[in-house]
Amino acid sequence: MRLGAFAAISFTSVLAIAAASVPVHAQSTETSVSDGSDADVITVTGIRASLRDALQAKRASANVVETISSKDIGALPDVTIADELARLPGVTATRDRGNASQAVVRGLGPRLVLGLVNGREVASSEPDRNVRWEIYPSEIVSAVTVYKSQSADLIAGGVAATIDIQTNHPLDYSGPALTVRGGALYNDGGKDIPNYSGWGMRGSAQYVAKLSDTLGLLVGGTYQKQKNGYPSFQGWGYNTPDTGNPPTLDGNPINAPWGAQTEVKALTETRWSATGALQWKPDDRWDVNLDFLYSNVKIDEHQFQQWYGRSNGWGDWGGTIGAPGDIYQNGSYTLIGSDIVAADLNNYSSVTNVLARYTEDKSLLATGFNAKYSDDDWTVKFDGSYSRARRHNIWQAVTTETYPASTSFSTGAGHAPSVTTSNDPADPAAQTVPSYYPGLSDGPQYLNDTLGAGQIDIYHNLADGFFTGFGAGLRYSNRVKSFHASTSSVSTNTGSGVYIPSIMLSGFSVNGSGGFIAPNLLYGSFEDIAAYALTFGTPAEDPSRYWRVREDDFEGYIKADFAGSMGAVPFTGNLGVRFVSVDTHSYANQGLTYWDGTQNVTSYSPVVAYAHYFRALPSLNVNFDLTEQVKLRAGVARVISRPPLDELRASRSLSYYPPSYLAGSGGNPNLKPFMATQGDLSLEWYFGKDALLAVAGYYKKVDTNIGYTSFPQEINGTTYTITGPANGPGGHILGAEATFQMPFSFIPGLENFGVYSNVALVDSNIKELAPASNPFNAVGLAKFTGEVDLWYSHAGLDARVALKHHTPFTVIYGWDASQLTRLESETTLGASISYEVVKNVTVRLQANNLTNQAARFYWNNDPQQLARFEKYGRSYLMDLTIKY
Repeated sequence: MRLGAFAAISFTSVLAIAAASVPVHAQSTETSVSDGSDADVITVTGIRASLRDALQAKRASANVVETISSKDIGALPDVTIADELARLPGVTATRDRGNASQAVVRGLGPRLVLGLVNGREVASSEPDRNVRWEIYPSEIVSAVTVYKSQSADLIAGGVAATIDIQTNHPLDYSGPALTVRGGALYNDGGKDIPNYSGWGMRGSAQYVAKLSDTLGLLVGGTYQKQKNGYPSFQGWGYNTPDTGNPPTLDGNPINAPWGAQTEVKALTETRWSATGALQWKPDDRWDVNLDFLYSNVKIDEHQFQQWYGRSNGWGDWGGTIGAPGDIYQNGSYTLIGSDIVAADLNNYSSVTNVLARYTEDKSLLATGFNAKYSDDDWTVKFDGSYSRARRHNIWQAVTTETYPASTSFSTGAGHAPSVTTSNDPADPAAQTVPSYYPGLSDGPQYLNDTLGAGQIDIYHNLADGFFTGFGAGLRYSNRVKSFHASTSSVSTNTGSGVYIPSIMLSGFSVNGSGGFIAPNLLYGSFEDIAAYALTFGTPAEDPSRYWRVREDDFEGYIKADFAGSMGAVPFTGNLGVRFVSVDTHSYANQGLTYWDGTQNVTSYSPVVAYAHYFRALPSLNVNFDLTEQVKLRAGVARVISRPPLDELRASRSLSYYPPSYLAGSGGNPNLKPFMATQGDLSLEWYFGKDALLAVAGYYKKVDTNIGYTSFPQEINGTTYTITGPANGPGGHILGAEATFQMPFSFIPGLENFGVYSNVALVDSNIKELAPASNPFNAVGLAKFTGEVDLWYSHAGLDARVALKHHTPFTVIYGWDASQLTRLESETTLGASISYEVVKNVTVRLQANNLTNQAARFYWNNDPQQLARFEKYGRSYLMDLTIKY
């Protein structure tokens, strides 16, 4: 769908909402206040004011930035900050459990985006460095700045961009002292799940007390329970020529699917947070701040799965399809190119019913102390911070299994997937937990990340001359991230198969809401059935999965600000260099599996690895005021993103079977950082208080990428073929962005309507390292993204309709960066309307994903090789806000 069609849909929708909703008695929130001049000062609120605030912040910045104002947060939609970020030019958010989660910026993935809170790097509950933005409640955020160009005083780490979330400072805040919000959430993605409701709730309160003219206090808290269950169809991967032993047809190698599964998650996600801030300004020179944030997210998933092909599966590990003994015997199949996209299998391929429960508990604590002293010539700032992120998760399952005479599937591109079987695998009267495969237990897993940092900045103003000021700073941070994982044995209580009484089970279909065709899924209480049938052993730590990485980061910078004129054109800018010195220590275990003459034996020994790198990062930014309304920005910089912490792990698992098989897998503590040289050019025309037309272009020359591949490595005198992360070739990224926003003040009768829109185009030759025969484009590279918002803001009524589209791009599957998939194009539609019933009392309704956009992923850079097909459902928010 073209952007013109996007705009037409949005404009029609917003007109209908506004026309149906404007009451004749609405209270005006626009006032005209004379200041004694010829013009009046107009104070506006709502969406229009939010866009104006963001526009002014962008205009005042010394860098190429995108901003979201405090008033804009919460307008549409505000379940996560990532929803708001995804509206900005060149920014796209990937979805997790239906929520916008991680940010992709300018064609580069989350690993190259640096996340800050109040200008500070923070810990993360992800294994790498990525930030899942949903852990930050939007109610506690005052503004967000996305730095697309770099300057020497910014913390190093964002090759793609640096995203800084700011919270409120009580003395700088102007508004009602108390804000209370509460309401209901509803998601229809899990509507077919028995005994499951999509209704949730959310609430928040924030109180700002100005204890005196010099002392302010802020306290607040949020609570949200979200019931965003959804169905999913998943492909397990393909046996391809890259696997080394592919099946053949008529002498030609083909790609055969290993199997698939359908799944429904009855999901409850609970998030609560607490925030506090203390600000002291004893006089005009001092500004002292202490802030605190704690956020906790608990995920409780009851999973109802069906696995197709666990035993006597779909894939073929060598041989000729159709030959005696081959698993595709007595069947027929459909090929597109070299891919099996559909088949009728008459080989009693297994169907495994899985009743499982997954729980995850993750938290973030971020706190800091900041003191700033300023006089006419000097500014000195000190900042100390500490953050800690933790994650604890466990997955357990009970299984039953059946072997239908035939199974048919169709998973190719261009249509929804399907699978059918000759029997009903979820027949409640025929379920036995087998002793040979009773269930599974993975976990508990523990991830812990701590980050402490201290920074001092000094700046000196100069009254005359080309240079207007000089600054310098030093920063030290210490970060330690560790991971432990355990597993448990699972057995049946009787020592043989356990029949499950039919009263404990039922079957249900998701063919309506899932968008795919599949047999009924088995429904039952995991807790009750596991207690009836299974015994879980005591968890034992898996030494092969342990790792710990310590990172010491020393940074310093010098920077000069300057101003002058080029003829009649004034300009300002900054020139500087940042120095980065990083030491890493990695601790893990090395596992060696070998044949001792009678059996396979695995032994473990500790491994310690050390690495160091130093980089100098020069930068130059110049801003030209071509006219009072037109600004031209130019910037060049050398930028860095440090390697993912989990990929720096020293752990290795080796198989020693000389001379034919010497192989292994693991991390790579010697990874070099992502490095790039970039240039930015932005032309911005501010042709009204609420109006902007901006066109930006950028170029990044990336020195090296990091991906998963196989490479030779000598270990203790033996050369192994290791599969793991490695530095690979870089390349270039060339992009262009355009932003247009304005009210329709030039059209009589439409002066309270407006548009916000942006388009981003990206081209790049950067490739991932896999698959070897047809590598993916770089993670995050969407060649086109576009957003069109139509809004109405007047007399206490705010309404907005937003349409977002992106073309396909590469994403990492879950937590494992070696598992790459391609996400197909998505178009999402959302709407919001709020009305101030009486002064400081507002009701609001939001609707997101109104088209129930399917998310479709595929393996091996091949659209015919399905990885996931998911429909998350439509979500709705209804709430009431009271300010006092």
